[in-house]
Amino acid sequence: MERIAITEKAATVLEKLKTTHGELIFHQSGGCCDGSAPMLFAKDDMYLDESDILLGTLNGVNFYMNQDQFTYWKHTHLTVDITEGRGASFSLEIPLGLRFLIHSRLLTKEENKILNNL
Repeated sequence: MERIAITEKAATVLEKLKTTHGELIFHQSGGCCDGSAPMLFAKDDMYLDESDILLGTLNGVNFYMNQDQFTYWKHTHLTVDITEGRGASFSLEIPLGLRFLIHSRLLTKEENKILNNL
C-alpha cells in the first residue's frame, strides 16, 4: 500500500528528465510560489532536513514532503500528474512547457489504518 503514485504520462516525462539530469528528487514544500505543487530537482540541488518526510518512490525518484504540508495531506492518496502550462517554480519540467501537479483522494479506512495507524 502506497501513499503516492504517478500517471503514465507523468512517468514518461519523468524518465526523459532523468535521462537529461541524472538522479532526481520530488519535493513538495507548501511554501511560496508553487510550493503546494510537486517540484522536481536534481538530487544535489535540494537540501533536505529532518522536517522532510519521504512519502514514497516514483520510478526510482524519491518524493519528499515538508512535515507541515504532510499534516494536511496525510489522510490522502496522492497521484502525480503532468499538464501543459508554465508553473511559477524552478522545477525541471518547466522549460518543457509542462508542470507537475497533484490529484488527491481521501484514504480508505483500511489505508488510513495501515498508513496512519488509525
